[in-house]
Amino acid sequence: MVDKNYVKWLSNLKKRFHMAQLKAAVKVNTEMLKFYWSLGEDICEKQKQYKWGAKVIDRLSLDMRSEFPQSEGFSRANLYHIKRWFTFYSSQIEFVYQAGRQLQEVDDANTPIPEILLYVPWRHQTVIVSKCATINAAMFYLNKVVEGNMSRTELEHVIKAQLYEHTGKALNNFDVTLPQPQNALATEIIKDPYKLDFFSLPSKFCEMDLENKLATNITRFLLELGKGFAYVGRQMELDTPSGKSYFPDMVFYHTRLKCYVVIELKVVDFMPEFIGKLNFYVSAADELLRGEGDNPSIGILLCKDKDSSVVEWSLRGITTPLGVASYQLQEVYERTLLEIKQEASEENASEDEK
Repeated sequence: MVDKNYVKWLSNLKKRFHMAQLKAAVKVNTEMLKFYWSLGEDICEKQKQYKWGAKVIDRLSLDMRSEFPQSEGFSRANLYHIKRWFTFYSSQIEFVYQAGRQLQEVDDANTPIPEILLYVPWRHQTVIVSKCATINAAMFYLNKVVEGNMSRTELEHVIKAQLYEHTGKALNNFDVTLPQPQNALATEIIKDPYKLDFFSLPSKFCEMDLENKLATNITRFLLELGKGFAYVGRQMELDTPSGKSYFPDMVFYHTRLKCYVVIELKVVDFMPEFIGKLNFYVSAADELLRGEGDNPSIGILLCKDKDSSVVEWSLRGITTPLGVASYQLQEVYERTLLEIKQEASEENASEDEK
């Protein structure tokens, strides 16, 4: 026998969804998200109120899909996403409000929705909630989607690369070399470490090998650098008044910072003398590349590893904005021809013993 409370709720739900569909013709994402929010609250409250078990979601999925066969939003999996999504954010609603986030009232729901959720596509939101353990991380990625018009593929990439955990972790001197708000934005765009795991290198390689791989895979490298970086060139010739030329590894332009970014690559651990060379390249970029309206150029040193204290001491007294970060490469285990032959010989010997 069907629970009368369920029947009453189902009837009301159908009416609400019809209304949401009508409004969705104008504001698809916003109205559907508001409906999902109220639905998530309904599921949580009614399961608790009527002591319904998990099977009610299966039943709800069948009934709503029967009534709205063209809608993809009532699959069993999506209903669980909706419940999880509502629970995740509603349980932290006070924190969200105290963090300065705007809340918006939703018809048929007692709990206001964080306004930022209304600007992010639903499929993006399922990725964020399924991958983020904390509300801080979720809010970080929601902002990234809104600010950068990020695709779902890009979002999945930056979450996998742990952008939240790594953003702002690079050592730099921006607090004393850049004014606000450029200081904060520059700190935000540099992370540590950078994951350069989209290509392979032999066990022994030089800086030019690394640079060649990054240039060949520039699209992936730009994705790892983050939104706003535009590739200008590699080994750009910077000519001094005396006629001598210098060639920084890679030069980018950052559209939000409105400045050139010089990146130097090192295949060894950080050494203090690296700062002097990067400092020169950034100064040269300011003199030779920086145009009217551009902000001061920035330098980023990517090295195999670093000692934080040594980096901090090396940056003291430097007046150009510099940052130092490490990188992680794909782990590749090279086998020599001799090793391969030895393995084959051992396998044959093992087979003979059998």
